[in-house]
Amino acid sequence: MYISLVFLPLLGFLHAGLFGRSFCSQGSSILTVNCLVLTFCLSLCCFFETTLMNCCVYIKLSPWIDSATLNVDWGFMFDSLTSTMCCIVSFVSMLVHIYSTEYMSHDPHLPRFMSYLSLFTFFMLILVTADNYVQLFVGWEGVGLCSYLLINFWFTRIQANKAAIKAMIVNRIGDFGLTLGIFVIFIKYQSVDFATVFSITPFFIDETISFLNFDIHLLSLVGILLFVGAMGKSAQLGLHTWLPDAMEGPTPVSALIHAATMVTAGIFLIGRSSPLYEYIPNVLVLITILGASTAFFAATVGLVQNDLKRVIAYSTCSQLGYMIFACGLSNYSVGIFHLANHAFFKALLFLGAGSVIHAVSDEQDMRKMGGLKLLVPLTYSMMMIGSLALMGFPFLAGFYSKDVILEVAYGKYTSAGQFSYFLGTLGAFFTAFYSIRLIYLTFIVQPNGYKHIICRAQDSSYQISFALICLSFPSILAGYFFKDMFIGLGTDFWGNALFVLPENQNMIEAEFIPHKFKLLPLVFSLSGAFSSYILYTFFNKYLFRLKLTKVGNLFYTFLNKKWFFDKIYNEILNQSFFILGYKITYKTLDRGIFETIGPMGLSTILTKNSKALVKLQSGYIFHYTFLILICLTIFLGARQLWLLVGNILDYRILIILIIQGFLINTAKTS
Repeated sequence: MYISLVFLPLLGFLHAGLFGRSFCSQGSSILTVNCLVLTFCLSLCCFFETTLMNCCVYIKLSPWIDSATLNVDWGFMFDSLTSTMCCIVSFVSMLVHIYSTEYMSHDPHLPRFMSYLSLFTFFMLILVTADNYVQLFVGWEGVGLCSYLLINFWFTRIQANKAAIKAMIVNRIGDFGLTLGIFVIFIKYQSVDFATVFSITPFFIDETISFLNFDIHLLSLVGILLFVGAMGKSAQLGLHTWLPDAMEGPTPVSALIHAATMVTAGIFLIGRSSPLYEYIPNVLVLITILGASTAFFAATVGLVQNDLKRVIAYSTCSQLGYMIFACGLSNYSVGIFHLANHAFFKALLFLGAGSVIHAVSDEQDMRKMGGLKLLVPLTYSMMMIGSLALMGFPFLAGFYSKDVILEVAYGKYTSAGQFSYFLGTLGAFFTAFYSIRLIYLTFIVQPNGYKHIICRAQDSSYQISFALICLSFPSILAGYFFKDMFIGLGTDFWGNALFVLPENQNMIEAEFIPHKFKLLPLVFSLSGAFSSYILYTFFNKYLFRLKLTKVGNLFYTFLNKKWFFDKIYNEILNQSFFILGYKITYKTLDRGIFETIGPMGLSTILTKNSKALVKLQSGYIFHYTFLILICLTIFLGARQLWLLVGNILDYRILIILIIQGFLINTAKTS
């Protein structure tokens, strides 16, 4: 059962990818969807056995790497964290597959698209079921590869090419940090197996390691390097720029990347490595600050985006910040709980956005929509549910997890906790503001698009509607039903999957914080939603005039240009590297020193000197005798000179002088 759970999506990928033309589009769709339905059913069985029955499963499939002390097996570990992730991944992926059969039905390359989706799901399952860091890295790289293939699915579009390359390159930065972290773990622990690494971590609390010629605390270095990997995948501040551009792919891709796979891999990595992070409080503070900053930054940028999918993309980036700083506060269960709730309502939002785009002839600019409330009532209802859950409206899924994150942040009673609480509360206000703005501009405002497009808008077919309805139920009920199971001191749901030191537990303190700080995030969310509706309904003209003022235009430009991160990266960092690469490494080194010493200079000198030596072959014996006499004189003179000054002059200086003379001679001849 457990092996089938992992490899059924691979089976769907192989059949759709290799025999897609034989099966045709409909056959490939049926096969891949059925594989995902079976995967989800097996995930539920796995969830029941490993979590509700408290029976973890460890499977050693086969040996993989056996070299000296490096022993890595193909192994699978099914505990409560893995089972939860498997259920989330398989459920959302199953609905995305069903949705795609209709959304992409007009595309002639549907079998290739379905095969990529199945491969994406397979690698994500490999990632979450791995029992060692190397196998986790295989799944980690696999989802990165599939994201490139899916974002670039319409490869004839230049923007899709650019977005896919950008996602790949930015993620390579994070992957490089993760790779270094795994190397450091192996060097010191002599193992990459989770059970071994986590069990002996307490013995390395005071250990240091030489890194870049500095003595650094071992666990802090490992924690930072692993977090760099999480920053890349989970789009944290600094490595976030790829996530909004990933919207160039088809909408089902956006739902799969943003809801259940890839971006949640960073949170999973931190949660899985919790037995390691608990011993490095300084790194946890860094994670908290960066996560809170990301939540606030992305929420402010989402305020002024006009592309429907980009608004939802920045909301993903913001919600990932909440999850990250919850983990930084040692509340890993709360972060995973928000991850689970977020997967449902974010998939609902993206698939609902795809239904809207489908209805208005692939238009994505919200300023060209409006008036769709009565034309696409089902999609409007689903988008409203998703937006309310995202903003944390009372008794929907997002309300239960987001409010708990902010409560534990305040209940930490540290500077980092207070910082994350206030930024998170402001982020809740902005999230509610742009969520209602999205609903208002898309569905409620007077129509702003072309008449012949708006008049033909209608709800999508059965497959799309079925996927939206299935996602709406957990978006409403998941938080209520699973809160007491996932979080709190009274549950043993996570078992040994998540580890928290007793001194880092603060759920009790979070329950007894002042009521005004418990209600503040809710008040901010509701006020953000109310102010958004009022401003865009009655004061729309004043907003436009405010934007035309000097200060208003400055703020609007700053937020609309995403705090100028892309400008800084493109015009300062990238251009500096290009100039360095061209003028220094290419012109000076490759075409300069290397060619002068190597092929051009050396070959030229040897050719000229060989021609000169040929002239010495005169055929007269007295010439040869005279040459031998000169060489013996030079040799004996050099030997005598060395005996005189050898004790004073270092022979290495002499070698340097000879090389320098050779280079000068070469430069003159060339």
